[in-house]
Amino acid sequence: MSAPMGEHLDAQGAAAWIRHAAELVSADAERLTRLDAAIGDGDHGHNLDRGFTAAVAALPDEAELPGTRPGKVLIAAGRAIVSKTGGASGPLYGTALRRAGKALGDASEADAAAVGDALKAALDGVQELGQANEGDKTMIDALAPAAAAYRDALAGGAGLAACARAAADAAEAGADATVPMQARKGRASYLGPRSTGHLDPGAASTALVLRALADVTGRE
Repeated sequence: MSAPMGEHLDAQGAAAWIRHAAELVSADAERLTRLDAAIGDGDHGHNLDRGFTAAVAALPDEAELPGTRPGKVLIAAGRAIVSKTGGASGPLYGTALRRAGKALGDASEADAAAVGDALKAALDGVQELGQANEGDKTMIDALAPAAAAYRDALAGGAGLAACARAAADAAEAGADATVPMQARKGRASYLGPRSTGHLDPGAASTALVLRALADVTGRE
């Protein structure tokens, strides 16, 4: 196992997050695509797998990471996802990572508070682009409660790893809560009442990405 990350996210940690997110998305690509086939275009898992593969390829070499900023790592990953991911998920995930990276700025490492601000920036970017809110049956239904849970854990004195776990747990619960919802945004909204009874694929993949952050920050 890797050494503990501590209470800060540096460039190596940011790169590890992207790599682990790519692993989780790849492992779950078939399920994500099946979820999308029920209420969307049927390509979400494979598109996102391709995008995160490109994001990993865009990361700096291991030897270069110590001199890199975590914000720059996330921005590079976001740009790669936009360029290689089809459908709506490319711009949405790309925006989330680029906004998060910009929020981290030029700091060499981000503490728990800064990572929380980055998650909020990611949420704001996705909401601006997709014009969706909680309850619309989109990735916002996982990302918004994740950002809120992270903030609440931080306010309670939790460190980075515990805040990330709280965010991941909330994202998974938020994704599960999309099942009875009727979609009000995206292609799924065309189905009207027939969109109920299905897990939203964007919320499901968002939960994977937040779980990847929790896994990486909690490694011992």
